[in-house]
Amino acid sequence: MVRGLCIMLTVMLFQSIDAAAVLADMENFDRQRQQMVARQLRTRGIGSKRVLKAMRTVPRHLFVPEHLRDNAYADTPLPIGYGQTISQPYIVALMSEGLALEPGERVLEIGTGSGYQAAVLAEMGALVFSIEIDPQLGNRARTTLQQLEYETIRLKIGDGYRGWPEAAPFDAIIVTCAPEQIPEPLESQLAEGGRMVIPVGESLHQRLMLLTKQKGEIREQKIVDVRFVPMVDSHGKPY
Repeated sequence: MVRGLCIMLTVMLFQSIDAAAVLADMENFDRQRQQMVARQLRTRGIGSKRVLKAMRTVPRHLFVPEHLRDNAYADTPLPIGYGQTISQPYIVALMSEGLALEPGERVLEIGTGSGYQAAVLAEMGALVFSIEIDPQLGNRARTTLQQLEYETIRLKIGDGYRGWPEAAPFDAIIVTCAPEQIPEPLESQLAEGGRMVIPVGESLHQRLMLLTKQKGEIREQKIVDVRFVPMVDSHGKPY
């Protein structure tokens, strides 16, 4: 009886220690997330309240490989496997702000990656349609988003260059990989008054562009010079 009681107390003690460790980790990551918003985003001019709230809310550390979680809120992109990266927080915020989203708008994302950008858009109130060309990466992102209960994100495996015509038109399109030229299918799937944020160009000479569709015409505006992974087809050939 005494031995059984000792075992039970030992288990309870370890459970208590584990719970305390988990709570400490949560508090630590939450503190890092708030600091990220204050030091990396606000100081660089990100002013959208909806973007800042989303970036304060989404647990970025759950979208990176476990061995890199201590660096999840650093001011840098990080590898997520399969030759892909998760963009630095500032770029995620900058692109999200450029979309000028209103709650309930439909957004097409090309390049799901880890799923982090999709989660940020969902927190901003968007209905997100996200396409990932790599099945392993896409399925991992789907699992993460489901575990975090993001119910306004639809994800499919496919070639993002072609967009998602059966779900078009979209109020906004965000592209997280760089084609050499803006894909015509994406332009055609943008709704009247819609906005697209997309990196364009060869690997060493890319520019982040804001496109708007007005009276059927596409207007282009450069935002900043960037460097993204290239947009590729199912055979790995760059577009």
